[in-house]
Amino acid sequence: MNRLVRWALRSHWGLALVVITANMVGVTAIFLVSWAGGVFTRVGSNWQDAARLIVIYPAVAFAVGIGLALYDRRKHLRWLDEGRKPTPQEARLLIRLPAAITVRAIVLWSPGIALTVWMVDRYTEYHNLTVLIAGFALGALESAGAIYLILDRLIRPAVPIIAAVLGPTVHRSATVLVRVLVTWAVSSALPGLIIIVVLSDRTTPASDRVRAAWMFSIVALLVGALATGLLARSVATPMRAMYRALDRITRGELDVRVPVGSASEIGRLEHSVNELAATLREQARTQDVFGKHVGSTVAERALSSTSGLTGDVRIVSALFVDVTGSVQLAAEMAPDEFVHKLNRLLATVVAATEANGGLVNKFAGDAALCIFGAPSLLRDDATHALRAARRIRDEVLAAGELDVGVGLARGQVFAGDVGADTRLEFTVIGAAVNEAARLTTVAKQTPRRVLVSDALLQAAAEPERARWKRYKDVRLRGIPGRTRTWTDIPADK
Repeated sequence: MNRLVRWALRSHWGLALVVITANMVGVTAIFLVSWAGGVFTRVGSNWQDAARLIVIYPAVAFAVGIGLALYDRRKHLRWLDEGRKPTPQEARLLIRLPAAITVRAIVLWSPGIALTVWMVDRYTEYHNLTVLIAGFALGALESAGAIYLILDRLIRPAVPIIAAVLGPTVHRSATVLVRVLVTWAVSSALPGLIIIVVLSDRTTPASDRVRAAWMFSIVALLVGALATGLLARSVATPMRAMYRALDRITRGELDVRVPVGSASEIGRLEHSVNELAATLREQARTQDVFGKHVGSTVAERALSSTSGLTGDVRIVSALFVDVTGSVQLAAEMAPDEFVHKLNRLLATVVAATEANGGLVNKFAGDAALCIFGAPSLLRDDATHALRAARRIRDEVLAAGELDVGVGLARGQVFAGDVGADTRLEFTVIGAAVNEAARLTTVAKQTPRRVLVSDALLQAAAEPERARWKRYKDVRLRGIPGRTRTWTDIPADK
C-alpha cells in the first residue's frame, strides 16, 4: 500500500488517476440509484437521444477534471520532481490540496446534477424529481468524500518533508475529526441516505425497492468495515509508534525520532514527541557540559536546588595538587605542548578523585583542589583522600612528564555557593583548604611528594594509616606554630 501511494505521489498521472477513481465511485453510486429506482425501465422510446445528451456534460467535466488534476500535479509537486524541499508557500498549498480539490469536485458536479435531472425528466418517463435530485446529489457527495480521503492518504508520505519546512503550523489545516466525519459520511451516512431515497420512491415497485435496500445495505456494511479498518489503522499505527518512542525515552534512550506522517492532531503529537526527545537531549547535553565544568556532583546539586545561595559547615578532607616548576616548564615548552601534558595530569587527578568519591572542586592554572566529604557526605573521607593522593602521585610519576606536590589536610570548612544571584560558584572555604595548599608547596621538596596533616591521618582507617610514617614538623606560611606531617611508606618496604 505504501509503495503504491508513493508511486501515485511521484507519478505525473497519479493525481489524475485519483480523481478518476473517486469520480467513478460517484458515477457508480448514481448508476445504482438509477437502476434501483427503475429509471432505466422507464426511459421511453427516445432513450438513445436522451443518453447522448446526458453524457455530454459528464464527458466535458471528466476532461476538465483530469486537466485540472494534471495542472495541480505540476503546480503543487514541482519541488518533488526537482529533487528539492518545498518552499513554505508550496508546502501550505500541498497541505490544503485535499480540501481544495474536494470543493472543486462538488462545484463541477453541481451543474451536471441539475442538467442530468432536467434531461431525465424531459426525455424519459421517470418524473420523480425529488428522488433524482437526492440520489444524484448523494452520489456526488460520495465522490467528493472519496476524493478527500484518497488525497489525504496520497500526500501523507510528503508530510514529514512539509513538517520540516512549516514546523508546528503544518498541523493547523487538518484534524482527525474531519477525517472521521468524512469516513463516516462516505461509508455509512451517504449509503444510508441513498437507501432512504430509494425506499421513499413510491413509483418503484416494492420488490425493486427491497432489492435495492438489500444491495445498498450490503455495500454500506462492506465499505464501512473497510473504511473503519483503514481509519483505525491510520490512528493506531502512529499511536503505537509514539508509545514505543515514549517508552524508549523513559528508559533514557533520547536518540528517538518519530516520523511525522500526518497533518492532523496525530502529526502534532508526533512532532511533540520529537520535540520532547530533542529537549531532553539538550538538557542532558547541558548537564553533561555543566558537569564537566563544575563536577557531576555539583551539577546535580545545582540543578536540583530550588533556592539561591546554599551551603553548610562540615568537616572535610582537602587534597591540593600543584605542578613543580610550572613557570620554567611553560617558558621552555610550546604552549600547546605544555597544555597537553597538563591535561593528561589533570585527567589523572579527576579519575583518582572521583574513583574515591571525591570532587575536583576547581582547577587553578596548573593546580587542582579536590574535596572529600562535600557537597555529598562521604563515609571515611580521610581514607579515601589518602588513597587518591597515593594514586595521583604514582600515576603522575609513572608517566614521567611532570612532577607534582600533593598536600592533604582535614578540618571544618564552609562548603556551598558563593557569589551573586546572577553568578554562583560552589566552593570550599576554611583553614583545611589553606593548610593543604601550604603542605603542597613543602611536598614538592620531599622524596615521596606527598605530605599529610596529622589531623587527617588520625581520622583515617587503621589499614590505611599503616601505609604512612611520620615525616617531620614543618612551619607553614600563615599558620602559627609547627605542623606535624606524614608521608607514605614506599611499597617495597
